[in-house]
Amino acid sequence: MSTRDFIEKDYYAALGVPKDADAAAIKKAYRQLARDLHPDKNPGNADAEARFKEVSEAYDVLSDPKRRSEYDEARRLFGAGARPGGGFSGGFPGGGGGQPFDLGDLFGGAGATGPGAGRGAGGLGDLFGGLFGGGTAGGARARSQAASGPARGQDVETEATLSFDEAALGVTVPLRMQSPGTCPTCSGSGAKPGTSPHTCPVCQGAGVTSRSQGAFAFSEPCRNCRGTGTVVDDPCPTCSGTGVTTQTRTITVRIPAGVKDGQRIRLAGKGAPGRRGGPAGDLFVVVHVSEHPLFGRKGDDLTLTVPITFAEAALGTTITVPTLDGNVSLKVPAGTASGRTLRVRGRGVPAKGRSGDLLVTLEVAVPARLTPAQRKVVENLAEEIAEDPRPQITAAVQAGGER
Repeated sequence: MSTRDFIEKDYYAALGVPKDADAAAIKKAYRQLARDLHPDKNPGNADAEARFKEVSEAYDVLSDPKRRSEYDEARRLFGAGARPGGGFSGGFPGGGGGQPFDLGDLFGGAGATGPGAGRGAGGLGDLFGGLFGGGTAGGARARSQAASGPARGQDVETEATLSFDEAALGVTVPLRMQSPGTCPTCSGSGAKPGTSPHTCPVCQGAGVTSRSQGAFAFSEPCRNCRGTGTVVDDPCPTCSGTGVTTQTRTITVRIPAGVKDGQRIRLAGKGAPGRRGGPAGDLFVVVHVSEHPLFGRKGDDLTLTVPITFAEAALGTTITVPTLDGNVSLKVPAGTASGRTLRVRGRGVPAKGRSGDLLVTLEVAVPARLTPAQRKVVENLAEEIAEDPRPQITAAVQAGGER
């Protein structure tokens, strides 16, 4: 990350969050944008790919408390007041009541005298090197060596749709994905087989170049070699000199028991392969769970609604109900009211240490039509049962009629 990036790029705007956003808000904004802009969802869309890279770069800085603090400080110091000539307007200590203050007066530019004389841009690099990760040539070389060495592969995100049973009990599924990988033709060198890259003549293999702007020296990736430190004269026909191709691969993934709809599972080392021998990135699988025709779910408990007849509710009975791994017998007590829930322990969703329960809600089924004989039986029963099923309602109605 160059000083210029810190000054010119508004990472908060890139993620659409305020400058005082907390870590959770930043993460939520990034995940939503990354999901919408991911190259797998926008194949061939150059604008979406560029925006995806911008969002990823912003999150990379703002998700790291130390780097975010450095970024905020850089923007505070240089983002608004810096002039191309190297000065600051008003408000800088010693600036003289709103008159432009030349940093050369403080740090000693060309022809300056006093304690700061002779420091020039190198002195600024010493002063602010810690803030920007090293503003001197040594810092540029260090970043170049890091850029040209082994690099970790990108994280990859994909989606998997599971049946209700698979999500509850766990399943092994094959996932077919497209992600960047090392070009098989040139083995990642970017050069046509039989040829080799050579050291960039512009940056002498450093991968970065420096340019002065007033009192500051900015380091940025070399445009000739695009920051790699090497130049390919005869590009590989397969990857056009990038050393990377989009590859389709199928991997087998074990989804643990008890995953929920929308859950994001991390599989370490299953992402895109690393570059130049670096480790692979991680694979994130977003799980979508289909609805079940019978069961619902509350945490690790399964829910099931079972109709029973009036006779079964009144007299009591034993019924057989399904679970995810077989049937169980359930005793219905006599006098069971419609809507009562009975618990079958340990027959819910498997979880660490214990399984959830099966919650069976009983509903008394009322016949839509009665034969004359059935109606007569029900009428006789109604005459025999003198108990008021709703005494509180009856009392309230009677009280209301007296007013």
